[in-house]
Amino acid sequence: MPERDGVLSREQLAALLASDPPLVRDLPALEEQLQPHGIDLTVAAVARFTGIGQIGAHDAERRLPMFEPLEPDAEGWWELPPGPYLLRFSETVSLPRDCMAYARPRSSLLRCGVALHTAVWDAGYSGQGVALLVVYNPAGFRLQRRARVAQLVFHRLEQPVTEGYRGIYHGERG
Repeated sequence: MPERDGVLSREQLAALLASDPPLVRDLPALEEQLQPHGIDLTVAAVARFTGIGQIGAHDAERRLPMFEPLEPDAEGWWELPPGPYLLRFSETVSLPRDCMAYARPRSSLLRCGVALHTAVWDAGYSGQGVALLVVYNPAGFRLQRRARVAQLVFHRLEQPVTEGYRGIYHGERG
């Protein structure tokens, strides 16, 4: 019997992209985005934080901060001075109950003095994810819409979870 757990390969990902629902949809450049061990995610939107956030001991005490969407220039570029930004990915992910994922920054971001922070993508999650983009470079950073900034690495679980992700971000869209 073949092993079920582990990181999914390009070939396994291609098969899941052809499933219903597809593992990831709304890929602007599939051949560029499909990697040996993951799928690159692209930038759809960038926003600046404008208010305070809060996380309490219970979900009812969670308050997300306000933010202001930033518009790119006519060629689709954002000029980002140092600081934190909320980034929304273009792609919609639909994780089956036997698969979870981690989004990792592409190394070019790090070489530009920019970090991308993400959370675990739980089995059963479906939606357009977000990340925290932090520009550490004192000179700032230019980012273009649809730029590939993260690689979503998928892990097959030893066995499917009984109940998939059911949190408040399930089904989120930009």
